[in-house]
Amino acid sequence: MLVCSNEECLGEYPIIDGVPIIVADLRNYVSQNIIPILSRSDLSETTESLLGDCCGPQSAFDSYRQHLSTYTFDHYGDLDSREREDGPTLPGSAVNLLKQGLTGLENKEDGPAIDLGCAVGRTSFELARTVDDLIVGIDLNFAMLRIAASVLHHGRVTYPRRRVGIVFDKREFPAALEGSSKVDFWACDSTLLPFADESFALAASLNVIDCVQSPYDHLKELGRVLRDNGGAIISAPYDWNVNATPAETWLGGHSQRSESRGASEIMLRSLLAGGEHPYALQELELVSESEALPWNLRLHDRSFMNYLVHLLVVRKRSASPPSLINS
Repeated sequence: MLVCSNEECLGEYPIIDGVPIIVADLRNYVSQNIIPILSRSDLSETTESLLGDCCGPQSAFDSYRQHLSTYTFDHYGDLDSREREDGPTLPGSAVNLLKQGLTGLENKEDGPAIDLGCAVGRTSFELARTVDDLIVGIDLNFAMLRIAASVLHHGRVTYPRRRVGIVFDKREFPAALEGSSKVDFWACDSTLLPFADESFALAASLNVIDCVQSPYDHLKELGRVLRDNGGAIISAPYDWNVNATPAETWLGGHSQRSESRGASEIMLRSLLAGGEHPYALQELELVSESEALPWNLRLHDRSFMNYLVHLLVVRKRSASPPSLINS
């Protein structure tokens, strides 16, 4: 248990399976996530199959396993000796996006890194290969964080891999990843981060903007926790859904009658331009971008989802630019 040392607060935050839960409204978070928090990892594949049959398709249990199947395959499928090397969709899309973004960041600042929306954690481990400091992966999905923590603490991946319908095969394989001693995973809200200003030299936000309650607050927090001249990699497929993000907070994706005709990439670009937009993110500047990079996900043996992702590399402006020296 983490306990706030401020006597006017004394807030308590549990650490479960190695994952600290540090959110503003702990009562609401726990009540909404009690099933994944209390879920067991010691059940046999047969027992899990029976439970899945009882709950049926489109149940909370079915959705829970589907998300784990899709994201864990993409993050760690390359380490699974049972996976085909010539499948219709190969794992590694998220890691490829991260690598693409890192190539656009020249002269990276030294210091800690944060992986916002780390899911099951592979991108955090990949950051550890290039960052000589601490890496914190954060997400609000506790089931995914538990898989990330299992890789961190036990060096193994265990997850339900969907074959068809509600048929899932239990997959388990080793995952000894370089630099894991520098990584940790926390349950946090990326729109309200529990970190001091200018805590990180590098940040990644891969396909998170369209999955949070307030994309704008997410970007503001990213800028707040970055150090001066710190870099960030942002990507988004702009797959807006009111179940994740209220339509009022979407960055584009609605009202083709607007000047941008609803284009999300134009809206995000204008926020980072530091110009006349009333909500411009003045602390961040756009370094480079790619408009259509592939992000391919596996749903089951015969179903796949292909996105074209907008990827941006940004940097935090220095609050006090260096003075010019007269020659």
